[in-house]
Amino acid sequence: MSDARNSDQAFILFLTEIVVKNLKNENFGIKDLAREAGLSSSTLNRRLNRTARKTGNQFIREIRLRKAHEMLGNKSVNVSEVSYAVGFSSPAYFSACFHEYFGYPPRDVIREGTVSHTDETNVRPEEHNLRRKSIREFLTAYRTWILTLVFAAIGIVVLIVPKLAGRTSLDDLRSSDGRIPVAVMPFENLTGNRTWDCMQLNLISYLSGYDELTVRQKEAVDMLLAGKGNPGKASITPSMAISISRRLDSKIYISGVISKAGTRSRINVQIVNSHNREVIKSFQIEDLSDEHRIFRIIDSVSVCVKNFLVTEKMISETNPDLRPYRYTNSPAAFEYFVKADEAIQKQDTRKSLYWYLKTVEADSGFIPAIIFLSMRYSELGDYEEAKKWCLKAYEIKNHAHLKERYMIEWYHAVLFGTPEEEIRFLRQYTEVDDNVPVAYWQMGNAYSKLLQYMNAIPEYEKTLEIYKKWKVRPMMIQNYTTLTDAYHQTHQYTKEKRLLSVAARTFPEESWRLMRNRAILAFAEGDTVQGDQYVKKYRSEMASRLIPAPEVFSEIATLYNESGNIAEAEKNLREAFSLRPDDPEVMNSLAYLLIDREMNIKEGLDLAAEGLKIKPDDHGLLHTLGWGLAKTGRYTEALEILNKSWDLRPQYSHSLVQHIGQVQEQVSSTNQITSGSALVQD
Repeated sequence: MSDARNSDQAFILFLTEIVVKNLKNENFGIKDLAREAGLSSSTLNRRLNRTARKTGNQFIREIRLRKAHEMLGNKSVNVSEVSYAVGFSSPAYFSACFHEYFGYPPRDVIREGTVSHTDETNVRPEEHNLRRKSIREFLTAYRTWILTLVFAAIGIVVLIVPKLAGRTSLDDLRSSDGRIPVAVMPFENLTGNRTWDCMQLNLISYLSGYDELTVRQKEAVDMLLAGKGNPGKASITPSMAISISRRLDSKIYISGVISKAGTRSRINVQIVNSHNREVIKSFQIEDLSDEHRIFRIIDSVSVCVKNFLVTEKMISETNPDLRPYRYTNSPAAFEYFVKADEAIQKQDTRKSLYWYLKTVEADSGFIPAIIFLSMRYSELGDYEEAKKWCLKAYEIKNHAHLKERYMIEWYHAVLFGTPEEEIRFLRQYTEVDDNVPVAYWQMGNAYSKLLQYMNAIPEYEKTLEIYKKWKVRPMMIQNYTTLTDAYHQTHQYTKEKRLLSVAARTFPEESWRLMRNRAILAFAEGDTVQGDQYVKKYRSEMASRLIPAPEVFSEIATLYNESGNIAEAEKNLREAFSLRPDDPEVMNSLAYLLIDREMNIKEGLDLAAEGLKIKPDDHGLLHTLGWGLAKTGRYTEALEILNKSWDLRPQYSHSLVQHIGQVQEQVSSTNQITSGSALVQD
């Protein structure tokens, strides 16, 4: 229950931070909050209703009003200034909402200080009479909201605030050549400084340099505006912009307003769907108003618009598994990210490593790229680099989106923690977004590490359900084989057999890999003839793909070991060892089999010792040596070596945990007997 409460509090704090960052943006609504939080509007409303008993729009408005109450405590501001500062376009409407929420008009706060500054930011509409309570009573009753808003308000100084709006897909906005047609309207300039009038031309020139976009020229837009009796200097209504955009056959248009308050200038930009009037995305950019900064702000607007349009187009074309990882403002970074994924699909780990490094070079804060880069290093056996990159992500987790934070915490648990911790963070991740199949798949893997296959099965099944709902092929064949393994471990052979057939149809190019699973299943059902035939086919398939013979023998040995045929497992490992007598990995596999199955413990110990001469800090060889010493009753020495193996492990090992536990019990038991004998002698 405490984990759930902590997760809910973190979720509310995360959303509060987003709203406070976008406080001045009067157009910021539920779609924007959902998009920036990485959720659908329905998911956000559902979770807010569960955790806070309110809708998304209520949540946003209440934060605006609480912040307004705080500002009104400063006698140097008036009601109108505060209403605009917290995102209300009408002071009259703001006053009405304020009175309805707090039970008194905003002017009372300035004139009388009706409620103290700390209290006023936390009053709920159903509790108007609390104004008469003491400050101490009020703080006690509402300390949770106070703490939430205090933490959210710390350090909020934002020059550029992107507003992420609804979920319109740019797929539907492309022309027949695959490009996105765009019309840029003149921006309404309320500053009186004519330098800003170059915004439209600058934006058109900048966007025209990208092949993904077809940008209508300024002359065409201006001519149509003049035909409507608008020379481009006056305010352009949405209806007028839509009409011009449609006549230019543009699927979207860009418009904006430039305003000034004191020494600062602000530009509000909207990208709008010309057909349904939906605001696809909005930006709000603010900076000092001096002449030297104007062109810098204009360039910032151009970059923000271009990055969104180009990146969104790329995202719409990627496989669905990559779409949850869209948090980058760099089209180049996302392009490299996609290329890395393509290399993974081709099982080219080193090439994917190259593209992930390019991705991180383009955007050093792109969390999924950093995590996937660490994973690739781990796959290549470079555990030091894997841990280094994981820790890089961990250092910046507090600046990440909520989903990304849970992703970082999960992967940190993979390398430095336990499967139980993995499951906890993955569960929190799926509470935020329940539509990411790989999250459920990794949860199934975490349960499998603990040998909790009955718990793993629902997670693996959920993974496949999401892919089925998306009507796409799963990311990889392992999405099937991990579930078939779990079915096998729980003796659900009928389900296993049926799923293997589905996997073969879905991944025909990799169906040869399923020979392994079919062989193990045949042996489990007592059909040794069929099992041996599958083994023969599997061996032949690996050889035809030029997999080195020692690796083929080692793989077949693992298959036989899992099937309980220890003699055949030993025979194949000895074949591998004869071909690679100095390979520590092969030496360890044979040594562990001889020791764990108690076939020849002395030979196993000798092999492990020889392997450690070649690779002294190999965690696997240390595990094998320690386990062999324990088998011979040398528990104290065994425990020391097993603990060293644990310290050097690349990630969690359940068998190592079990062996350390068993040896610790033996050491404790031996110490107790020794202590008892000493007492008897005394």
